[in-house]
Amino acid sequence: MVSGFAKAERTLKCLFLRKLHLWPRFQVYVSQDLERDPPEVIDIRVPMSPYMIGIQKAVIEVMDACLKEMRKTNKVDVEDLTLENGLFKSFDEIVRRQLDPIWHTLGKRTKQLVSDLKTLRKLLDYLARYDAVTYLKYLDSLRASESFRSVWIFAESSYKIFEYAKKRVYHFSRSDSGKSIGLNSSARANSGVVLEEILEEPPKWKVLLEILVEIQEGRQKQAMTGEELVVGDEGDQHGIILVACKDERSCMQLQDCITKGQDKVMREEWEKYLLSKVELQALPKYKKKKSKTTKGFGILDGVIPSVSGQKAELSSISQLENDALLAAAYEVSKQAKRDTDVKDGGTSEDHGKVRKSERMKKKTVIGKIDPQSKTSIQSEAPSTEHEDKIHDHNVSSPGHLRGNAPELQKHDQAPEITSQLPFVHFHALESNQSILDTLQPSVIIVYHPDVAFVREIEVYKSENPSKRLKVYFLFYEDSTEVRKFEASIRRENGAFESLIRQKSLMMIPVNQDEQLLSVSSSLEPQSITAQNLVTRKAGGKKEAEKEMQIIVDMREFMSSLPNVLHQKGMRIIPVTLEVGDYILSPLMCVERKSIQDLFGSFSSGRLYHQVEMMSRYYRMPVLLIEFSQDKSFSFQSASEIGDDVTPNNIISKLSLLALHFPRLRIVWSRSLHATAEIFATLKANQDEPDEAKAIRVGVPSEDGVIENDVRAENFNTSAVEFLRRLPGVTDSNYRSIMDGCKSLAELALLPLEKLAELMGGQKAAKTLRDFLDAKYPTLL
Repeated sequence: MVSGFAKAERTLKCLFLRKLHLWPRFQVYVSQDLERDPPEVIDIRVPMSPYMIGIQKAVIEVMDACLKEMRKTNKVDVEDLTLENGLFKSFDEIVRRQLDPIWHTLGKRTKQLVSDLKTLRKLLDYLARYDAVTYLKYLDSLRASESFRSVWIFAESSYKIFEYAKKRVYHFSRSDSGKSIGLNSSARANSGVVLEEILEEPPKWKVLLEILVEIQEGRQKQAMTGEELVVGDEGDQHGIILVACKDERSCMQLQDCITKGQDKVMREEWEKYLLSKVELQALPKYKKKKSKTTKGFGILDGVIPSVSGQKAELSSISQLENDALLAAAYEVSKQAKRDTDVKDGGTSEDHGKVRKSERMKKKTVIGKIDPQSKTSIQSEAPSTEHEDKIHDHNVSSPGHLRGNAPELQKHDQAPEITSQLPFVHFHALESNQSILDTLQPSVIIVYHPDVAFVREIEVYKSENPSKRLKVYFLFYEDSTEVRKFEASIRRENGAFESLIRQKSLMMIPVNQDEQLLSVSSSLEPQSITAQNLVTRKAGGKKEAEKEMQIIVDMREFMSSLPNVLHQKGMRIIPVTLEVGDYILSPLMCVERKSIQDLFGSFSSGRLYHQVEMMSRYYRMPVLLIEFSQDKSFSFQSASEIGDDVTPNNIISKLSLLALHFPRLRIVWSRSLHATAEIFATLKANQDEPDEAKAIRVGVPSEDGVIENDVRAENFNTSAVEFLRRLPGVTDSNYRSIMDGCKSLAELALLPLEKLAELMGGQKAAKTLRDFLDAKYPTLL
């Protein structure tokens, strides 16, 4: 409601409404009602791992560099190009809305910057949302799919993103410098490179498990001491615990994390990652010629910029790492095949215990909940609430689980954990389903904070004042997650303040309701009256009006222009045309091009042939260039139009086209409706087109004669058509051949050197000469 000019006022006018009610969170009555009995809020800040901090810092540096490049283009409002706005999904819409009218005039670099900013925003979002292996897999897909024109990949700090993401999952070392970890956790390449697994777990996982264990212990302690339940709190003793995540994938992964254990989930993701490597390696590859000399180096090839003397060593290290990864992948695939034949036994269990013991030694205690730090945030908690903008992605369904499932006994630590956990319900925020009133949870753990969900929690608690509600918020400390959430609070408040200002200044017509009644009641009767008035003229005869006719090519009905022409009162005759798109009169033919189609037609050379055909059969060939209503009515800005003719400039191409075909008329149209008005003007004082003749234009008869050929006045068209069908003669060289020789007989006698000069190449000349000199078999 804030974007655009006076959007609230225009919306009210369109809906024929006069009153606008605004209820912001900071309104006195709203804040009093929601803060009368607030929930108990516990804000937990989880420290990020050093590698996560490094990745976040590198992504922000690259994003800042891209924003600086975007400011240099002078195409977007500089006030919108801030790092804070870049964290939100709406930033893409803001930039695209400003650039959309001039999108076809932008250079490739500017378009790539818009795409890169979207990619970098996802990288920041996924860093806090997904585990290390999933994040690395996403980076690998980016490395493979991003274009070589991508700006962010070649930025100064981008290599740190890839490097730290790899170090969160695995590490390479020489065989003499260290030992591998685990039973199936290492792969040794032929050169002695060892792959060591790190498999860094998201810090929030451990904190979530600690919260669930703490809740269960508190409930057991309360049950053992036999404390009296508060009135209205009977269901809280065994109430539902709701865990709110961004998407369905996070819900399923956290569910597996609770039931199977953190280490098991990470190992499964790692094995999936390695198996995908095997599948990728097994795909058939196209043979490509590799240049002997290296064209350069960059992060796309896994090589860090270095001194020239180190290039060979670095590329060999990259190859060794790739070999070691593939060796580990093949080992995992072999193990997976063995597991299909043999049931899971003590081996995998013992292996899990070894891995878990090693993991416990390495892990530092993070996110320890201090009872003293559990402050009950009353007015600030709901009003400074937690999270970023709503994302509308995939619809998902919530997941259920019971902690003491019997099939989980094979995992070493899972029974120990899950036996202590209460009933947990997972909810994906992207599903946009209101489930609080249905589930009636007593504890809500907001794993990925979201402002909209926070507002739902406040309303739910206000509607159930007697119900005790405990809300945990999990944030990564000093992360963009916190910045994004705080910025979303400011955006919400700023949007309401802007609407309040608009409401005080907006002008709504006093007779708004009367206008609605008059619009609804004056539609049908007027048309009947108008019809009756026609018959009251002299003798009851209606004057014969001249009906305009336009012959339209069948392929043009994919656009909306024929419908607009019909609404203007013109008669549309649909036929299949060989020349042109619209026939306005026996002398006038129109070829219609949208902006996108015009660029494509120039690139393929199709437009030149179409204009040539129109000039051949019609006295007034017209090229109609039609713009969109919401786009800029220009190809490029005046400052970008150069003085010289360049092959890549659209204005230069149009100039050359006009020089080649002097009778061609170029018409510029602002929109579909403007085109209809132009057609009506062009048809004034013109004869109506003949359908039968229009169909025959460009189509040879049985004798090979083409009717109404304007070019036949100056050229022997049959000879020209014969010339164009000879081997080696193309659309680009047949005119020079016609200028160089007067007849086909003279062409047959030209030497090879003269042919090569006329045809623009030795190969084409030799093809034609071989055809002309070829011997043919005789019956004798």
